[in-house]
Amino acid sequence: MVVFLGLPLAIYLVFVISPFVQAVYYSMTSWGGFNNNMPFVGFDNYVKLFNDDIFMLSVRNSITLAIFLPVITVILSLILATLVTIGGSSRGQIKGLKGAGFYRIVSFFPYVIPAVVIGLIWAQIYDPSSGLLNGMLTGLGLDGFASYAWLGDPRTAMIASMVVIVWGFVGFYMILFIAAIKGIPAETFEAARIDGAGRFRTAITITIPLIRDNIQTAYVYMGILALDAFVYMSVLNSTGGPANSTLVMSQKLFSTAFQKGQFGLACAMGVVLAAITLIFSALVFLVNRLTGGSKDVSE
Repeated sequence: MVVFLGLPLAIYLVFVISPFVQAVYYSMTSWGGFNNNMPFVGFDNYVKLFNDDIFMLSVRNSITLAIFLPVITVILSLILATLVTIGGSSRGQIKGLKGAGFYRIVSFFPYVIPAVVIGLIWAQIYDPSSGLLNGMLTGLGLDGFASYAWLGDPRTAMIASMVVIVWGFVGFYMILFIAAIKGIPAETFEAARIDGAGRFRTAITITIPLIRDNIQTAYVYMGILALDAFVYMSVLNSTGGPANSTLVMSQKLFSTAFQKGQFGLACAMGVVLAAITLIFSALVFLVNRLTGGSKDVSE
């Protein structure tokens, strides 16, 4: 028993907890990152961070992503998963839309593409002079978008970036929800159909409650990804976008550490990011519990 529990616990403490503890200590130093000189400065780095308007803007941008990206991605994924599993004909056997297999492959395809490649593809699509998006809009007669810079305008840069991330992950979470919906007995859906429930009512009263744990897991994972989003934001707008409108905490952390050589301050940013991530996860679990998520649906 000691070996069974002790060895994994020791590995976890050494490789997971220890780096966190070290990062907290480094965050209280003015370490430059490339020598052993680590003057202890206490909480000065944290005071400096919370007085830094650009860092606080990156915190706001990261929280904005954590609020909207999971909601949009999970809702779209749920709709698509419902359509390809139980959204077919209302007569006969419960099944998805015609060609559901094709839709699954097409929807999942973006997830297998590396994030850097996705960013490069969409950077070309958003290109003001020769991008596909502006070409389509001008083709529809919207001449005002002939040279519109989607990633160069503070009003649209964040929204355009969010579209890219949602596009990359909707297929993955759709597959996750399809697997969950497939686990619900077909008799349950047939009983709902006999009682006269339509597709929308079936999705709200049967599908979502029965796959609630899967939705919670997807929401937490997507929220953690949104709080990072380093690759997507760096490729689409490496400098943080116009007026830092797309700058996220991980970008600010990277530039502080590797461009300015302020690893102590960067560690403080990492601690703040980790704290926000933990708070986000705790809030999701708390809301799920308060709304009855921990109860057995059969009760």
